[in-house]
Order: sequence, then structure tokens, then C-alpha cells
Amino acid sequence: MSTPDVPTVPSVKLNNGVEIPQLGFGVFQVPDDETTAAVGSALEAGYRSIDTAAVYGNETGVGRALAASGLARQDLFVTTKLWNADQGYDATLRAFDASLTKLGLDHVDLYLIHWPAPARDLYLDTWRALERLAAEGRIRAAGVSNFQPAHLQRLLDTSELVPAVNQVELHPGLQQAELRAFHARHGIATEAWSPLAQGAVLDDPAVTAVAGRTGRSPAQVVLRWHLQLGNIVIPKSVTPARIRQNLDVFDFELTEQDMAAIAATDRGLRTGPHPDQFN
Repeated sequence: MSTPDVPTVPSVKLNNGVEIPQLGFGVFQVPDDETTAAVGSALEAGYRSIDTAAVYGNETGVGRALAASGLARQDLFVTTKLWNADQGYDATLRAFDASLTKLGLDHVDLYLIHWPAPARDLYLDTWRALERLAAEGRIRAAGVSNFQPAHLQRLLDTSELVPAVNQVELHPGLQQAELRAFHARHGIATEAWSPLAQGAVLDDPAVTAVAGRTGRSPAQVVLRWHLQLGNIVIPKSVTPARIRQNLDVFDFELTEQDMAAIAATDRGLRTGPHPDQFN
């Protein structure tokens, strides 16, 4: 694959030494038959981190794009996630094998428990399966998604392996300060899904004011805000121009005043379900 003039994306070092690109490409709600082209466009633009999940139904499409890219496996960072119905020790191992087959890979770089699903009360057994997969080298890093501090604390109290990542809904409208502070205390990287709140924060006056001052799009401003906070982000788009634009965020900086203005826009805005109630 020819990749002229692609930006260099900085990496975040996880608590086990594995490095993940700070900005990746998400494929939530992208149909499988459209995923191959979207991921192909992302790889062509310079993305090297691709985030999918079993429940998205597009792991096969991601795998096709990875195979067609011609990029070396060690230059790619692939994340997928275990669905709630597959939680439990043995079920997790079976589900992981199924994901690996669909992706056409012999390992993934990051495997996440998609939701804590507290009513099922299986995430501790599920985590033991991820510990095994990590020990066997079939996943380079193990993490969780949508875990609240209480869920994380329970994992920390009962297992030796600290999650490398917690991927959560996070954007200017839902800044998750308490959760990010918990992550910081325990060496867990914060990854933001829905980093643009599905567009709901892009017309916020604080965001549009910074966009006007910097000559950047509101989406670029919000992604830059995430990066300067230290978050890992995985914006999604199927439009090649927007895919490229979302990656073009490494040649400008927000001022302290910009960051403070955006910080003041937190309003508890969720675009997805609450983790305590979703099972």
C-alpha cells in the first residue's frame, strides 16, 4: 500500500509496555460490506490502529481490509471486544477464537470486555480468560470497556493483571473526570469511544469559537482536546475526506484557555447506555 505524506501518530505506552497509537479508527455501526472500503481508506490515510467488536458484525470486513493493505502485521494495532452474551471463562475463549478467525489473524493487540454487564456477574470469570489469553501471547494487551470505578476496583481486588485500557464514552459533554482520575491512579489508559458524541458537541459555542480562532473544524478541535488530555481516541467515519481530516490534528495545539473553555461544557450527556444498567 502506498502511503505518501501520512501523519505520524504518537503512541501511548500501556502498563505492560505495549504501545498503542493515540488516534485510531473505529467501525461501530459500519455494515460489514462497507467496512473493508472504510478501513482501507483509513489505512491509506495513515491510520494503523483499527477498533472493532464481535457485536458490530464487521470483523470479517476488517480482516479483509487488513489482508488487502499489504502492511506488515507488526505495523498494525487491532482491537476487538467480547460481547456480553459470551461472558464467562469457557465462552470467552470460544468467542475469542471466533473473532480471530473472522479477522484472519493469529493474535490481536488489544482484547476488551465490551461491557461489565453487572446483572450477569460474569466479568471476573471473563477476566480470568483474558489473563490466560495474555499469558499465551494471543493478545498483547487485555482491557475493558465501559467499566465504572466500582467494576474496576473489583477486578483489581481479585486479579493480578491490571487492565491496560478502559474504553468508555468520553467527549466534552461527558468528560468522566472521576473515572479518568481512577485510571490515572492505577495506570489504566483512557480510551474514548464516541469522542465527538456522534456530532452532538460540534455546535457547542466553546468548540466553534476555538474552531474559528484556529481555522480548524469543530471535529478537529474536539479530537485535539482529547489528545492533549492524554486520551486515546477512535473516531469513526465512512467518508474518505473526513477520515483524512480526523487524522490531521497533530500540527496545532489548543491553549490553556481553549482547554478550560471546553472543560466547562461537561453536562453529563450520554449517547449510549449507562454501564450500570446495560446487560
